[in-house]
Amino acid sequence: MSGADDAIREDGAEIGESGSAVIAAHAARLPQRPGVYRMLSAGGEALYVGKARNLKARVSSYAKSGGHSNRIMRMIAETAGMEFVVTETETEALLLEANLIKQLKPRYNIILRDDKSFPSILIAEDHAAPPILKHRGARKRKGAYYGPFASASAVSRTLNTLQKAFLLRSCSDSVYESRTRPCLLHQIKRCAAPCVGLISEADYAALVAEAKRFLDGDTRDVQRALSAEMEAAAASLDFERAARLRDRIRALTYVQGGQDINAEGVSEADVFAIYAEGGQSCVQVFFFRAGQNWGNSAFFPRHDRDEVPAAILSAFMAQFYDSRDPPGLILASEKPEQAELLAEALSLRAGAKVRISSPQRGEKKSLVDQATMNAREALMRRISESASQLKALERLAEVLGLAAPPQRIEVYDNSHIQGANAVGAMIVAGPDGFQKNQYRKFNMKSADLTPGDDFAMLREVLQRRFSRLLKEADEAVRPDLVVIDGGEAQLSVALEVLAELGLDPEHEGIAVIGVSKARRETEAGAARADRTMGASQDQIVLPERAPFLLPPREPALFFLQRLRDEAHRFAIGAHRAKRSKAIGVNPLDDIDGVGPQRKRALLNHFGSAKAISRAKIEDLRAVEGVSAALAQRIYDFFNGG
Repeated sequence: MSGADDAIREDGAEIGESGSAVIAAHAARLPQRPGVYRMLSAGGEALYVGKARNLKARVSSYAKSGGHSNRIMRMIAETAGMEFVVTETETEALLLEANLIKQLKPRYNIILRDDKSFPSILIAEDHAAPPILKHRGARKRKGAYYGPFASASAVSRTLNTLQKAFLLRSCSDSVYESRTRPCLLHQIKRCAAPCVGLISEADYAALVAEAKRFLDGDTRDVQRALSAEMEAAAASLDFERAARLRDRIRALTYVQGGQDINAEGVSEADVFAIYAEGGQSCVQVFFFRAGQNWGNSAFFPRHDRDEVPAAILSAFMAQFYDSRDPPGLILASEKPEQAELLAEALSLRAGAKVRISSPQRGEKKSLVDQATMNAREALMRRISESASQLKALERLAEVLGLAAPPQRIEVYDNSHIQGANAVGAMIVAGPDGFQKNQYRKFNMKSADLTPGDDFAMLREVLQRRFSRLLKEADEAVRPDLVVIDGGEAQLSVALEVLAELGLDPEHEGIAVIGVSKARRETEAGAARADRTMGASQDQIVLPERAPFLLPPREPALFFLQRLRDEAHRFAIGAHRAKRSKAIGVNPLDDIDGVGPQRKRALLNHFGSAKAISRAKIEDLRAVEGVSAALAQRIYDFFNGG
């Protein structure tokens, strides 16, 4: 941004000075120019980020008494400092505001939650035989990108069908280069096998061009051309080719027909619909590209109860497109606040004109109505789930003797196989259910850790987690209930770690419990317990209290089991990912001078890294490309030289 580097830092207010006085003092020194302002708490936390056409006038309005909502009055009272960034235009201020809100997540702003990147389809253009791939993240690779899709599964379904229709390869370049015969995808008619020359470069390029035309929206022209080819093949009695073309046409028809909402008349657009009730709201976003519905996703932004839908939608859109390219047309269930300014900002970001419309009739209105219905249904489901979750939290508080239902629950578990690829895991749950963006995995770093020592692993995980909590002093991520997968011994370790860090659970308001399998002394007792309680024999372990069992139909028991099962699932997933990565690691990668070509030559010559480790220097020198010095280096690496 041309003017966004003109930053003004304003803080250091007098202790005891009221928030309105602090704001008034800052406003007196501000220019009458566009910019972004940040309200800060006494601890430096960002309370609110806003933009203004005239910074002096906008900030001065906060210093006036009266006319503010309760939320704004609370925010003003908590303000102890301010920061400002002056920009050239209000449009630049809007873009910067959205970026800062996403980064800082201020308490009093409308926040886009669950801000994930959406996958897309990439036809790479940096290879003679371009592959068609699923892509997520920054668009750094040269090629044509098509998206966004609402989910990875939507991309996978579309890719599978496009492979049937256009026979483009989906393998990596390294796999492509190493092929000597067609792979299974060619056998099941999903790839033209350019890797082994079963299709010429020109013919493969024609398939790529057809796929691009189809994804660009020229669906009917592509199908007409394929139909003409099929008829010509049938007329010349080339029935095998005609059958292949028929299968491709069927695949294209499937892609176009599998739409939940009719997109006729809309080639490329995003549809936003908001539904609000009971102080909560849902924004449903549908993606239309190439005249097709590429899926939808529901969002539940965080906002104050008295925010109006138009304001929520405006803030949501600005943050939604902070890291995404907007299409040329955005349809909305109602006109967002400052829609013209927002459209101007999005046009600046996209480098092309972006239009925001709230249709009142016709096909586009039908699309918006359908999206609104989906938003309503999603919000009703969420409210119902939240009510059940709140009841479970309230019951859990009663059972555990907590002062109030927990707002942030952290559950810890470990996973390894005989100490190998050990991973610690933390999951987080609260009134809104599992908060997966807060999950964390911990690769064991301690050099003194004995493989398979679960207690030492738990100690390391908790030390790292709570040391960071103390360092960052972020109340938003402070748990009020910690659940350890284990019994009295594991609970003792957790309490010791907190004590070593100077954290008194009772004083800090952090309850720590263990959940473990109950001991069953005899087979008769086990059978009797299974008849009365079912297969589950989980017991609750609390500090300074004997372990106890909950009744078999106790909701709090089911809730704790869900938490523990989710932690177990996440820990095992992290362990498997680490193990899979370790399988691909080769000791040759750590030897200086052994690159991909020499590594391949060594493996081809000896068959395995283990055989290389046992080889004599003379045998190593016999490998093409391995000099006497390199042979000595390889030998020393494996034999401690």
